[in-house]
Amino acid sequence: MIKTIASVELPVDEVLAIQKRRIAPKGKTKGLKRISVVTGIHGDELEGQYVCYELSRRIEKDFDKLKGIVDIYPAMNPLGIDSITRGIPAFDLDMNRLFPGNIDGNMTEYLAAEIIKDVSGSDLVVDIHASNIFLTEIPQIRINELNEKELVPYAKKANVDFVWIHGASTVLESTFAYSLNSTGTPCLVVEMGVGMRITKEYGNQMVDGIFSLMKELGIWEGDAIIPREPIISSDPDDVSYLNAAVGGLFIQNVRHWETLKTGDLIGQIIDPLSGKVLEDVLSPVDGILFTIREYPIVDEGSLVGRLLRKEAYEK
Repeated sequence: MIKTIASVELPVDEVLAIQKRRIAPKGKTKGLKRISVVTGIHGDELEGQYVCYELSRRIEKDFDKLKGIVDIYPAMNPLGIDSITRGIPAFDLDMNRLFPGNIDGNMTEYLAAEIIKDVSGSDLVVDIHASNIFLTEIPQIRINELNEKELVPYAKKANVDFVWIHGASTVLESTFAYSLNSTGTPCLVVEMGVGMRITKEYGNQMVDGIFSLMKELGIWEGDAIIPREPIISSDPDDVSYLNAAVGGLFIQNVRHWETLKTGDLIGQIIDPLSGKVLEDVLSPVDGILFTIREYPIVDEGSLVGRLLRKEAYEK
């Protein structure tokens, strides 16, 4: 069943409609557990689009194994997705800074409020994001330390590689996930892949994780993988940031999620005009590279990568 959860009229006889697909067993659904899969809050993050498709396909293939409700929201920011714009076009607004919204507010506040209203009450929400066009991220879940106790057990079932627990001061209260978690609806934030692209490998990994979560919740009685054991980090010192010392063209020398030693060459910043190497980007610590620069043009200070220190995953 496809349902419009919020709509507003636009100029030139157009309508902005936010839709969801509900997949549920036939018959009465009252009292059944519900998982909501949300993506497309940022219009340039497309990794979740494939997840929505593949999740639907696999459920339909073994529909008789479904014992609960799966709500799929593939495009929370349809104007952004249509125009490949991160925020809401024409308003110059980041949708993930508008929650919980205001039902009596302007158009964007109204949409945010209707979204929260519809998703609230889910037994679990999976909010899927990609990175921006500049960086590639391994599949990971980011958690506000205020919700650590409740969310980490779910995160362990989600088949991600890394669970990054942030300090409360670094989490904006106007985000979708914060609004849900603070009002009693558990929400996991997934970051994976790169902006404006589909990384099929990561998408399939995430779908496997969603089925694992559905199995845990009693929503799915079919097969589900044993999820991989993620590295869990809550210490800010576990992560080492790499920033470009000069501007130029960054050329990668290593693979994503590769284990490095101090001094290993991660890449080089070069000058195409002079043919010179401007900087050798070296690993400052022993660790795993979990973020790497995807867009090659860098300025001085641009983020080139992040490493998870060896001490963090050998605790």
